[in-house]
Amino acid sequence: MAGVGVERLQAMVRFALLVLTVCAAGAHGLYFHIGETEKRCFIEEIPDETMVIGNYRTQMWDKQKEVFLPSTPGLGMHVEVKDPDGKVVLSRQYGSEGRFTFTSHTPGDHQICLHSNSTRMALFAGGKLRVHLDIQVGEHANNYPEIAAKDKLTELQLRARQLLDQVEQIQKEQDYQRYREERFRLTSESTNQRVLWWSIAQTVILILTGIWQMRHLKSFFEAKKLV
Repeated sequence: MAGVGVERLQAMVRFALLVLTVCAAGAHGLYFHIGETEKRCFIEEIPDETMVIGNYRTQMWDKQKEVFLPSTPGLGMHVEVKDPDGKVVLSRQYGSEGRFTFTSHTPGDHQICLHSNSTRMALFAGGKLRVHLDIQVGEHANNYPEIAAKDKLTELQLRARQLLDQVEQIQKEQDYQRYREERFRLTSESTNQRVLWWSIAQTVILILTGIWQMRHLKSFFEAKKLV
């Protein structure tokens, strides 16, 4: 009975850690600076069939006031997203502030790149741009107040919907971890097999080299009439 209780406690701890990991990795915000022709890319690990929403806004550096001010409407940002196979999932031009959305179909590292159309704007030429980026993955991308208003859900129904979405996202994360473990296992097996064949090849080469040296020495001694 004590062993069953310990196993159940360990399972609950692992589940809680997984929930915390999913919640912590589901949404994050940051800002970065880019130059006139600079492109900035980010890598996001995303399970398959997962919705991702990115919100961004830009600020332009004012040389006179030496502060970042809201960008003019003419400034745009180009967003490009590639899946782990290098296929373009999203490639679109947006304004100085906007939102981009895509759904992953392949689990793994997705590349999210942003760059401005600064070459079209003389005001930004040679300047610096600050981009605030907030990426939300999975159930964190859902707007639950909007869903509740649209579907006329009660607070209890909305909470149940959130829990179902969290469970679904956890299932996707578990599937993705199993996918990564499978890939790692295949890579390890392939590496071990290559090491084994390389060891066999080295052994064969050493044996052949030894045989050739013995034959060469025998021919040398026979030529010198020492044998």
